[in-house]
Amino acid sequence: MEEYFKSKLNRIKRGANRATYDVNKINTILDAGFIGYVSYVFQGKPMAIPMAYGRMGNKIYLHGSQANRMLTSLLVTKEMSITVMHLDALVLARSGFHHSVNYRSATIFGKATKVLDPKEKTAGIKCFMNHMMPGRWEGVREMNQQEFDRTLVVSMEIETASAKIRDVGVADEPEDINLPVWAGLMPIKQIAEYPISDKDLPENIEIPKHVLDYYHKNKVH
Repeated sequence: MEEYFKSKLNRIKRGANRATYDVNKINTILDAGFIGYVSYVFQGKPMAIPMAYGRMGNKIYLHGSQANRMLTSLLVTKEMSITVMHLDALVLARSGFHHSVNYRSATIFGKATKVLDPKEKTAGIKCFMNHMMPGRWEGVREMNQQEFDRTLVVSMEIETASAKIRDVGVADEPEDINLPVWAGLMPIKQIAEYPISDKDLPENIEIPKHVLDYYHKNKVH
């Protein structure tokens, strides 16, 4: 089992029993999401905003316009971190004190680098699109040179990371177990609904297979 090295930066102290540094488990959390919360500093002020990403091996790719404030700030400071979190259930206890949530959360750290090589830049954009929906890159028209030049791609090689996972039930006090108060889990799940075709599509264009595959995989079962 490959693990990230534990340091002051990534070591989890509070709730350490829920911590994992396992590379494969962390990658699974990253691959299950598409939006990460990116932390950066702008004009001396700390900020965090949600950002779509793609993962390829040990690298995360972000993209935006050449003037994107967040991306250009990351390239100045070089250092960056991203947190990805999935809410799996509300934990409804017999007391307010023991209410909680079940979740999977990963925080990754690394250096921000501007992608200059055209082949890697193309691969980074493809990675981003196919992370959103497998097969989507192959289902759209090719990016033209003007679009390519206006797009800024930033990569982050994951240097270290950690994750926390809570996947258990209610943890009430023993003396509260027999109280006449309902307790349990309210499962939470993000689902896909049936795709809606653009109103301007020609009548003969059907929903492509990769879109329907995504729907069937992520719909309510």
